[in-house]
Amino acid sequence: VRFRVAIQLQFDFHRAIYNLGTVLYGLAEDTMRSGRPDVSPNELYSQSAIYVAAAHALKPSYSVYRSALRLVRLMLPLPYLKVGYLTAPPANNAIAPHTDWERSQFVLNHEGLQKADASGQPPSQSMDRGRKPTRIAVEDIVSVSASADLTLPPGAGLCVDTVHGPRFLVADSWEALDSWLDALCLVYTIFARGKSDVLAGIITG
Repeated sequence: VRFRVAIQLQFDFHRAIYNLGTVLYGLAEDTMRSGRPDVSPNELYSQSAIYVAAAHALKPSYSVYRSALRLVRLMLPLPYLKVGYLTAPPANNAIAPHTDWERSQFVLNHEGLQKADASGQPPSQSMDRGRKPTRIAVEDIVSVSASADLTLPPGAGLCVDTVHGPRFLVADSWEALDSWLDALCLVYTIFARGKSDVLAGIITG
């Protein structure tokens, strides 16, 4: 918790990001050994890999981050940093009634957040604006936050404020929301620090 609070205060605090990754890796190992049915070790490993990858992208010269990345890289949903489910409105109607919102798979990489295509398969790495309307480009992001907007469907609300206006999504749970918040903020911070090419090399190389 301490490391996560530090990260939320400063999303380029690479030491705290790396430390949280190692804590989650240790928790995943403990969960694997104990066989707890209520916690997925694979999810913990994947979360650990996200933080380690982010720390390396922000500080690629640190050999300890590079070594840790070699250990966890294949635990990422390559060629993406994160894959998961979010509930979203139709691409052309942000204020659609709740019945029109749809729970779909989304993918996050160095370019942004995008809905997987209708087949359920992640889309190609190219995020062409005209071809893939349900997407948020990293360069368009202004801020990312939890949302308590009562007009949203049930669940954990997420607001991604962009240069084109706010985009609202709903995560399955508050735990899932925290995971999406951190991943989105880290990707944006890496972009803002001019290190997107390092992150791209991690997940697509």
